[in-house]
Amino acid sequence: MSGPKLPHDSSDLPQDSGVAQTAENKLGKGTTGITRRGFLKGAGVTAAGTALLEGARAFGREAAATRGEHPEGVREFGPGPVAVTLQVNGKERVIHIEPRTTLADALRLEMAMTGTKVVCDRGACSACTLLMDDIPINSCMTLAIDAVGHQVTTIEGLTESSEGHSMQAAFLKHDAMQCGFCTPGMVMTCSALLKKNPKPTEDDVRLATAGNLCRCGTYPRIFAATLEAAGVSDSESTHNA
Repeated sequence: MSGPKLPHDSSDLPQDSGVAQTAENKLGKGTTGITRRGFLKGAGVTAAGTALLEGARAFGREAAATRGEHPEGVREFGPGPVAVTLQVNGKERVIHIEPRTTLADALRLEMAMTGTKVVCDRGACSACTLLMDDIPINSCMTLAIDAVGHQVTTIEGLTESSEGHSMQAAFLKHDAMQCGFCTPGMVMTCSALLKKNPKPTEDDVRLATAGNLCRCGTYPRIFAATLEAAGVSDSESTHNA
């Protein structure tokens, strides 16, 4: 004994069926466009497929590595010390470090350049700031191996230029330091500012040093020292846009 016939599409429903009318009103007869539900389903399938593909590729790379094979153009370092050549303060330095070594530790422990200070060791205070290609960076958050091929300038390297010497002299004149831990990072940040903007306003200095933490609160003296190093008077600092 067969049961009642079940409708398979809207055409099988009675003409006065609210379901059929609703479907017809929303989609229209012969509509071939994608629905919202279909789109979400497709997006989910695509995302899942991409994740599976990336997982398979990663598994393949790991398997190849265990066999001593490496993809073309990929060079492996570590886990032991490797030879790294860095350009620091205009000089080529060759050191042997583990790939996990930060640039701050490489400078302090391998090159005896202790001017760069490590305070928070998590990129929050910027005391370890130095310049890479004249751009201020946190050296505690930068791997030394990533500095290969770039020009690194530390606080020791600033004394070789007149600009750096004038900045340090201005900090001394204005007593822009107390405990001294933030001072090297402040000097490097302000030096980078003057390279980019030789005649900054006080607001420019405030913005440039916004990421540098001075726990002693010597900010006003730091601002004044930077403006003097730039040759900017108080009136120019106030009115120069």
